[in-house]
Amino acid sequence: MYVHSSHRFNDQRDILALIESHPLGAWVCPTPQGLLANHVPFLLDRSRGEHGTLVAHVSRANPVWRVLPHAGPSIVLFRGPQAYITPNWYPTKTTHGQVVPTWDYVAANVHGTARAIDDVNALRDLVERLTQKHESVQPTAWKVSDAPGRYIDKMLRAIVGIEIPIDRIEAKLRASQDEAMDDRLGTVQGLGSVNALSAPAPGVWAEAMRGAGRAVVVSTTSGLQRGSAPPRPPARRVAPRRGRCGVVGVRQGSKPCLTPPPCIHPRLGATRAQTER
Repeated sequence: MYVHSSHRFNDQRDILALIESHPLGAWVCPTPQGLLANHVPFLLDRSRGEHGTLVAHVSRANPVWRVLPHAGPSIVLFRGPQAYITPNWYPTKTTHGQVVPTWDYVAANVHGTARAIDDVNALRDLVERLTQKHESVQPTAWKVSDAPGRYIDKMLRAIVGIEIPIDRIEAKLRASQDEAMDDRLGTVQGLGSVNALSAPAPGVWAEAMRGAGRAVVVSTTSGLQRGSAPPRPPARRVAPRRGRCGVVGVRQGSKPCLTPPPCIHPRLGATRAQTER
């Protein structure tokens, strides 16, 4: 996955929290007939392996588990909050007009080699753990033991377990970090006004946009978590640029003129300092 330096997301703890709070993964597995994709809710077992292990189950009728011995490495795609960002939210739209739409999102791609688990006791343990995880938010949690034993035995025979020890994780956080700060704050206001975020806590993602770097927004059963943003690097100033009209842009007071070339200012002989972020 391509990750620009502005969108690097390397904090292991926050990445794993993102996976746990958005457990429906798009699992893509290579087969002799081509790629096979399935959307599967995964449980992350942090205690197994350096990066943890993903566990899940699929229908026994699904052919994916039969090809795993010959499949090779798989990838599971997890996506967190996401939203379309319109240039109408950017104050610089009226200043110089050099703005375009973008899309902000948080994503993690998990790599590992999957294997099938076809042991009834292991399957029972797996479904009990999955149930406990997702029923924990219910006022009265349903338990596997609430269903008749013979019915559960029948259902267990209809599924196959999947384990994917995690070899590596690629993660990306796009929260308008490479935009001007005024535009980022405009994005925060715009998203709040239309409730465009798919995350349950848009205010926390807005906080990530106000920061300067890595910060993740995830929802968990115990509340909200987020990473801290490192200090914003100092602005880098570049040499003045002369417009096609031959006039050097004017620096007015302490604020650099942001009008792009070709310049339209009077010939005041001032220099232009443009801040690059």
